[in-house]
Amino acid sequence: MHGPGFWAHFAGPRGRGFRGGRSDFFSELFGGQPPRADRGVVRYLILDALSQQPRHGYEVIQAIEERSAGTYRPSPGVIYPTLQMLEELGHTRVEEREGRKVYALTPEGQRDLAEHAEEVKDFYQDAGEGSWDDVADDLRDLTQRAGRMFKAIGRSARRGRLTPATLKRLRIILDEAIARIEELVEPR
Repeated sequence: MHGPGFWAHFAGPRGRGFRGGRSDFFSELFGGQPPRADRGVVRYLILDALSQQPRHGYEVIQAIEERSAGTYRPSPGVIYPTLQMLEELGHTRVEEREGRKVYALTPEGQRDLAEHAEEVKDFYQDAGEGSWDDVADDLRDLTQRAGRMFKAIGRSARRGRLTPATLKRLRIILDEAIARIEELVEPR
């Protein structure tokens, strides 16, 4: 395990890093912020959640968050106006359940969802419908290997062994490794 000095290296000027909060470095390293859905897609995510069973607004939020493996949690400020719009369009109907408004899918809502099923599928696929937990140990191992590389380069720099020729060779090696990794994980 790495000590605090290793993590502090990535923390930035305000001391925020991998462990302490938002990290632009971490975000960039793993492909940016978690997925966000525009209102058009949210509409279909809601219809998808309601296709399983009638739900109240908070249950819709939970269903979307669960299906996205926690990578996307729509806010109430997005969900409730969209639910109201779907009701006005006739895609949902409101029922009372234990004194709460519960939204159920109508046949029109089912048709709308069927026409946009691919968008729902694409969103959840991009959001990682699986889970980071499924690959956490392997990802941890890969980041530890990258950490070993950083340590080796850092030790060499402190000892004055990073000559211009060595740095040039390191760049070539890293560029080749990056190209091979990209080819493996992002096939064209």
